[in-house]
Amino acid sequence: MGSIRSADTTPERTVRRILHRLGFRFRLHRRDLPGTPDLVLPKYRTVIFVHGCFWHQHAGCRFAKLPASNQEYWLPKLARNVQRDTDAKQKLQQAGWRVVEIWECETHILSAAEDKLRCYFGSNH
Repeated sequence: MGSIRSADTTPERTVRRILHRLGFRFRLHRRDLPGTPDLVLPKYRTVIFVHGCFWHQHAGCRFAKLPASNQEYWLPKLARNVQRDTDAKQKLQQAGWRVVEIWECETHILSAAEDKLRCYFGSNH
């Protein structure tokens, strides 16, 4: 598990490329915000979390399948991840931030990911 990246993952880089192409400028991994969001758009008071489907247990996603072995380890670990996400989202919203969650599986189809981002920010920002 030491080789699992928490920053600069392929899905995260995909979202960054899309946002940049759409003309958005952002900051990365601001540690002063709850949950250390992957992308922060201060101008729009918006943060973006790019979640791995397995690690953050994307409901109904085929990539979020629980491991069959060593469940006494995995179940609590993944549950803590989900709870941490919920807590960070709630704290950010209470502080006046909009929170956008992009799932790893959504980045596999670039046009769908781009459409989702356009939906949040409008076609002309």
